Amino acid sequence: MPKRRRLTMRQLRQLLRLNADGISVRDIGAMLGIARSTVQDNIERATAAGLSWPLPAELTDDVLEHRLFSRQGVKQGIRRRTEPDWGALAVELKKPGVTLSILWEEYRAVHPEGYAYSRFCDLFRGFERRLSPTMRQEHVAGDKVFVDYSGKKLPIADRKTGEIRQAEIFLGVLGASSYTFAEATWSQTLPDWIGSHVRMLRFFGGVPRLIVPDNLKSGVNRSSFYDPEINRSFGMMASHYGVGVLPARPKRRPFRAELHSRPAA
Repeated sequence: MPKRRRLTMRQLRQLLRLNADGISVRDIGAMLGIARSTVQDNIERATAAGLSWPLPAELTDDVLEHRLFSRQGVKQGIRRRTEPDWGALAVELKKPGVTLSILWEEYRAVHPEGYAYSRFCDLFRGFERRLSPTMRQEHVAGDKVFVDYSGKKLPIADRKTGEIRQAEIFLGVLGASSYTFAEATWSQTLPDWIGSHVRMLRFFGGVPRLIVPDNLKSGVNRSSFYDPEINRSFGMMASHYGVGVLPARPKRRPFRAELHSRPAA
């Protein structure tokens, strides 16, 4: 039996589109100039990979090819290239300033023959899905803004003296849209904390229903699972703007969780 011809990614995409439009296998083969068995084989591969037309916009040709043909000539459960310790990478990714791009560059420095960036990300996301399940939160537009300091300082040089000072980075993210406000301040003290909120609300051009801060001392005097105590000045500011304050529960950092759980679509 002759070996089935490997199609180009453009032909594969056309094939899947025609199949989704209800075109028969015979007609697809005639339109693309390929055998019916090749058409059928690729349709079955796409079905087994859970792919259907229209394909996701972020699905590159490399990822599409891997999804359809990665198992060809490879025993199940065995990959062709050296893999990193995905668990260790998941821990590293939680550190401030660490991205998948940086982790991939470090991986390729040790394993030059390793996976390309798109495949590396695909495998890492697959590893993440096998971890403990997480709750997907749905946010209503204008309902909440999550505020916190990034945890990473920004060096700023004085033009006149050359002195370098470390600035804090304040962040505010709207829950529904992930629309973000960011600014640098010299400290996390109460005046800078409240000033950042005032400028954030001015930047957004309105106020949400709730501000959700972490249990920073500038905003929360006493953290409690059920009855946290809001700083008096922070509470007066919230009252002035007519916005509620809902501190995060102790030992949880929902703002950073929000940053890591943004929907891909």
